[in-house]
Amino acid sequence: MTTLETMSFEQALQELETIVRRLEEGKTNLDEAISAYERGAALRAHCEKKLKDARLRVEQIVVKSDGTIETKPLSFEE
Repeated sequence: MTTLETMSFEQALQELETIVRRLEEGKTNLDEAISAYERGAALRAHCEKKLKDARLRVEQIVVKSDGTIETKPLSFEE
């Protein structure tokens, strides 16, 4: 199992989808289902953080009056 810190959004989402399918099939015992649910919750949180980070980066993209595109450093002081 890959650690969350090194997983891309796509990897985490794929693993989360696999866990959901396994749980929906109902073929796991209770302990496995609980462990899978805990891993799924962690994966969901990881995906949400990746999406939030991406959204913040996109919001920092600025189109200048001459048509060029630049990114502004993220600042929480604005």
